[in-house]
Amino acid sequence: MLDSDDYASLYRNFRWAIPERFNIGVAVADRWAAEDPGRTALFDYRADGAPDRLSFLELSQKSNAFANALRARGIRRGDRVALLLPQSFETVIAHLAIYKLGAIALPLALLFGPEALEYRLQTAGARLVVTNAAGAARLARIAGRLPGFDGVVVAGDGSDEFAKMIADHSPVFEAEATGPDDPALMIFTSGTTGPPKGALLPHRVLLGHLPGFQMAYEFPSRPDDLMWTPADWAWAGGLLNALLPSLYLGIPAVAARFEKFDPETALVLMEKMRVRNAFIPPTALRMLRSVDDIRGRFRLNLRSICSAGESLGAETYEWTKEAFGVTPNEFYGQTECNLVLGSCAAIGVSRAGAIGRVVPGHRVSIIDTEGRPVGPGEVGQIAVRRPDPVMFLKYWESPEATAKKFIGDWMITGDQGVEDGDGYIRFFGRDDDVITSSGFRIGPGEIENCLTGHPAIALAAAVGKPDTLRTEVVKAYVVLKDGVEGSPELAAEIGQWVRERLSAHEYPREVEFVDSMPLTTTGKVIRRIFRDRAKREASAVTGA
Repeated sequence: MLDSDDYASLYRNFRWAIPERFNIGVAVADRWAAEDPGRTALFDYRADGAPDRLSFLELSQKSNAFANALRARGIRRGDRVALLLPQSFETVIAHLAIYKLGAIALPLALLFGPEALEYRLQTAGARLVVTNAAGAARLARIAGRLPGFDGVVVAGDGSDEFAKMIADHSPVFEAEATGPDDPALMIFTSGTTGPPKGALLPHRVLLGHLPGFQMAYEFPSRPDDLMWTPADWAWAGGLLNALLPSLYLGIPAVAARFEKFDPETALVLMEKMRVRNAFIPPTALRMLRSVDDIRGRFRLNLRSICSAGESLGAETYEWTKEAFGVTPNEFYGQTECNLVLGSCAAIGVSRAGAIGRVVPGHRVSIIDTEGRPVGPGEVGQIAVRRPDPVMFLKYWESPEATAKKFIGDWMITGDQGVEDGDGYIRFFGRDDDVITSSGFRIGPGEIENCLTGHPAIALAAAVGKPDTLRTEVVKAYVVLKDGVEGSPELAAEIGQWVRERLSAHEYPREVEFVDSMPLTTTGKVIRRIFRDRAKREASAVTGA
């Protein structure tokens, strides 16, 4: 736990305390059930009425009963059990039951179609899927092609199967004696640069998240803290940046079901629930910019806003401060090693345009291709040194991919970054996303952040388009706000907007208006699609 308001002291004095036995399910639910059984663990938000409530005692007993039910179904230690559910009580109960059983939870996004589900379930060798009626219908189309698959358990949507399994089994369960390095969770990478890989995470990963979580949400926790995130709990961000650490610290979380993120709906929820702590990914924050006079129209109760998944950028950072009256705390990590860089405005660790400083307990550096740390101001790859409690065990059944993830004891992220003289790291872009133009190496994130500061732009992607003179030129693909029409004049204005705010070599020489922005299930722009599109355009012109 963090216990100082001085960053230097925190980093210098921090020591990990990882027990010989640790189980996420026990640590999250059973501990609080014994200490404070009536304490609220979860609220289920209802737009048209009072929220339902689940106490830590109920969470403990229901997850015990479901663990017994899974065991009766034949699920054993090490088996993979998938979760294809929205934010709900059932999702958390199922997660904790799987951990207590010593099995491996495999969270999957409801947005996945049959092919994406089949790939992940088949790769992971999942035995069972806990899902809703819509998910069950989707799975029925592919179940016959999944070796060793034992079917689905339907939860919610009026089905009583999940509830009946809990009612029919004992609320007493002796959790498996798992160690911190035993596998608990498999989360597939988002696939922005290639086929998704199943990152296997151990039980200790929850403890590894705590220092960064406490920094980002401005420790210590307070009696009225309440966590909400629009991020899918199937994503490492929603699950490990918000949900599980909150529950571990006794902070209740809000479950809400939205088919897609809507800015007005999100603000109404935060107002009605009196949300104190919010994890809002950058794309969602940029979408919130479409709402005028947030502080005047909504009576919000926020004390911390955190963001991660991609660089927030100076424009969105400053807008968030002004719109909410709260300095956003940005942090960084990957599914494989999350929340290793962070910010905390309460202790003075905050800088517009930077993703933060190294979180106490972690060792992060900018390295070259040989694994050597580079100096301040030099572009290199963000890398995390092992061992680290938050680091993944391996990619599932992919030893070659696992080996390629390391240079010596450095876990490489594939993300380019720059560290300044004060220890702040600025995200530069994925290796494949960096644009090379007239000898300059340009990160697309800064350009995209600048673009979304334009009053006409809702979302933007910046990529390099091959060019015979400059190697590449910057091309921007932008989604305009409702009611705004694209035109050559607006395209020129947008280019000038970036040129005036960044530099002459970073502005987009081409701007194309598009109807929608391809996003991963975690809300990141899939630049690869636009990069390939720009290459085809260039080839058509040159005949190459």
